[in-house]
Amino acid sequence: MSEAAFVNDARVMSKGQVTIPKNVREALGVEAGDRVTFVVDGRDVRVVNSTVYALMRFQEQMKGEAAAAGLFSEEDVAEWITRSRREEASE
Repeated sequence: MSEAAFVNDARVMSKGQVTIPKNVREALGVEAGDRVTFVVDGRDVRVVNSTVYALMRFQEQMKGEAAAAGLFSEEDVAEWITRSRREEASE
């Protein structure tokens, strides 16, 4: 386990609500009003910061797309952005 690993528990209320313990909220980087995602894998459940989870999913979906578009370095991306902006400006 990593250094940040710990165990904490919470009581499930009659409506299925759970208060996320403070140290868990801090570890997830969530505050009041933020959203969390429950990832269920068999009988295991992970609670993750929804923003972080969405970004991870997006990165997974986009994997390989840059190479397919011929973008292999930051310079390639910068050149593509410059070309795109010039094309938009000329329209």
